[in-house]
Amino acid sequence: MSSSGRVVKRVILGRAMRSDRLGETLLPKRLALPVFASDALSSVAYAPDEILLTLGLAGGALAATHSWEIALAVVVVMSVIILSYRQNVHAYPSGGGDYEVASVNLGPRAGLTVGSALLVDYVLTVAVSVSAGVQNAASAFTFLRGHEVAAAVTIVVLLTAMNLRGVRESGKAFATPTYLFIVTILGMAVIGFFRQAAGTLPQAESAAYELAPVEGMGALGTAAMAFLLLRAFSSGCAALTGVEAISNGVPAFQKPKSRNAATTLALMGGVAIAMLVSMVALARWTGVKIAEDPETQLLQDGRPLGEGHVQDTVMGQVAKSVFDGFHPGVVLVSIVTGLILVLAANTAFNGFPVLGSILARDGFLPRQLHTRGDRLAFSNGILLLAGAAAGLIAVYDAQVTKLIQLYIVGVFVSFTLSQVGMVRHWNRHLALERDRRVRTRMQRSRIINGVGAAMSGLVLLVVLATKFLHGAGYAIAAMATLFAIMVAIRKHYDHVRNELAVVPGDTKAQLLPSRVHAIVLVSKIHKPTLRAISYARATRPSVLEALTVDVDPDETATLQREWDARDIPVALKVLESPYREITRPVVDYVKSVRSDNPRDLVVVYIPQYVLGHWWEQVLHNQSALRLRTRLLFTPGVMVSSVPWQLASSAGVEDRLDGPVAGDVRRGEG
Repeated sequence: MSSSGRVVKRVILGRAMRSDRLGETLLPKRLALPVFASDALSSVAYAPDEILLTLGLAGGALAATHSWEIALAVVVVMSVIILSYRQNVHAYPSGGGDYEVASVNLGPRAGLTVGSALLVDYVLTVAVSVSAGVQNAASAFTFLRGHEVAAAVTIVVLLTAMNLRGVRESGKAFATPTYLFIVTILGMAVIGFFRQAAGTLPQAESAAYELAPVEGMGALGTAAMAFLLLRAFSSGCAALTGVEAISNGVPAFQKPKSRNAATTLALMGGVAIAMLVSMVALARWTGVKIAEDPETQLLQDGRPLGEGHVQDTVMGQVAKSVFDGFHPGVVLVSIVTGLILVLAANTAFNGFPVLGSILARDGFLPRQLHTRGDRLAFSNGILLLAGAAAGLIAVYDAQVTKLIQLYIVGVFVSFTLSQVGMVRHWNRHLALERDRRVRTRMQRSRIINGVGAAMSGLVLLVVLATKFLHGAGYAIAAMATLFAIMVAIRKHYDHVRNELAVVPGDTKAQLLPSRVHAIVLVSKIHKPTLRAISYARATRPSVLEALTVDVDPDETATLQREWDARDIPVALKVLESPYREITRPVVDYVKSVRSDNPRDLVVVYIPQYVLGHWWEQVLHNQSALRLRTRLLFTPGVMVSSVPWQLASSAGVEDRLDGPVAGDVRRGEG
C-alpha cells in the first residue's frame, strides 16, 4: 500500500490495535444496548405500518378493529422469545448463538441451516433498516424523494466505515441517537396518552379519508379473513428481528458476559414492547389510515386521492397528531426515527461478521472471514455484508414494502431450531444432574425454551404460508443456495486437508530428489540472467542448462554470439518456435525432460526484475507470469523466481511493512 493510501486508511479507520488490546473493545451494558438492540427497537418504526397495510387490504374497518389484537399477539411472541434467549446466553456464551446451539444439539446440518438463514437475514436487516430510515427521513426532508437509493447506499458506506473502526467506537457513535430515539418515542407516547385522557388528542389527517379494500377483498369469507389476519400477524412479527443478535454477540460484552447480555436482552425487550404497544394504540386513537396503494385506496368524498398524494408513515402521522401545533416535535421524531432505522443496520454489522468468522473457523466459509483487521473488527465480513446489502437496495429500489416480504423468515428459522436445540440441551444435562435445585432451574428453563420452540415454529409456518408467494420464497431460495455453497466450501477444505496430511509411514514428501534437472530461462544477457545462472549453479543440480526460445532469428543469433563471447560455463539450448510462441515450447520441453521416476525433479529458474510502480508492472513480466502459471500445474516441476530489484523499487519494502489484514491473527498486530 502506498504512503498516501496508508494515510487515508489511518484517517478513516484510526490506528491499528494490538491483539492484546482486544479486551479494551468489550462493551458495558450502556453501550451494548445501542449496539445490539437498535434493530429490535427500530422495528417500532415499521412493524405498525406492516400490520395496518396488510389489514388495510380489506378496508379501513378491519384495521381499526383488529390492529390491537395483532399487536398483542406479537407482544406475547416477543416476550416468550426474549425469555427463551435469556436461557441461551447463559448456556452458550461463546458467541455462536443459534448456530452453535443447533450444531451442538441437532447436528451440523441444522447448524448450517441456522447459519445460512441468519446470514441472509442480516443482509436483509441492513437493506430494510436503511431503506426505511431514508423513507422516514423523507417525510421531513422532501429533497430526498426520488433519491432514496443513492442516499441509502451512501449510508451503508458510512456505516461500513464506522464499523471498520471497531465495535466499541461504533457503540459510542450510536449510543446518543439510540437513547434519543427511546426518550423521544416514549415521551411522545406519554404526551399522546395524556392528551387522549384529556380528550385533546387530534385525529390524524388520514382519519378523514375512507380506506377502500383492494379489488377482490371487499367481502371476505371466514377462511379468507383468518388468512389475512395471519398475514398481518406475520408482517407484525418483523418487530422480533434483532432479538437473536445479543446471543450472537455475548463475547463483545464486559464480564460477567452472560449476565450482562441477559440484562441487556431484558431491557431491550421491555423498551421495544412499550414502544410497539404505544404506537399501535396512538395510531388507533388518532384514526391513522395507511394503504399499499394510497392513490386508489384512499378516498375523499368517495373519490380516490389520485396521483401526487404522498403518504406518511404511521410514525409520521402519529407525530403530527400528538405534536399538533408544535412542528419541532414532528421534525425531531422524523430525525430520530430516520437515525434509529439507519443505526439498526449496525446490529447486522456486528452479528454478520462474528457469525461469518465462526462459520469460517469451522470451514464453511472462506478463511479470510475469520481474520481480524487493524481495528480488531472482522473487516472482510463487514465489507461482504455492505456489498450484499447495497446490491439489494439497488435491485429493490430502496422500497421497504418490497424488501419486507423477504424479511423475518430467516430469523424464525433460527428461532425455531435454536429453541428445539435448547430443549435437547436441557434434556441431556438433566440426565446427568443430581442436585435438586439445579434440576429445578434446568426444568424451568426447558419449559421456557419448549414454549419458545412451539411458538416460533408456529409463527414460521404462518410466515411461510402467508408470505411465500409475496417474496419469502426468494429468501428461502437464497438460504438454500448459501447452504449448498457452504457445504461445497467445507468439502473443498476437507479435501485439501486430506491431501496435505502427513500419513504415518509415508515419507514420500520428505525424500530428497534423486536427480535434479535445472533450467535457466534466458531472453537476453543482463544482470538478472547472470544472477539466475549463478543461483542455479550454487544448488549443484545433476544437469544444468540455459534455455531460450527462437522467436526472432536475428536476436537469437546475436544472443548465441554474446553467450559464447562471454564464455558462460552453461550450455545454451535454443528451442524452435515457428509460431513465435514462448510459453508452449518451454512447457513442452520441460515435460520432455521430466522422467517417469517420481523422485526426479525439474527446477526452472526465471530471472525477474522487480519494479516499484503499478504502471511499470503493466509494461513488464507478463510472459514470465503466464509461463510461471503454466509450469506450476506441471507435476514434478518447481519454479524459482530470481529477483533483481530496479531503482524504482527502492524503499518499497519499507512501505509494505505497515499492518495488513491478518497481522492480528498471526500475532503481528
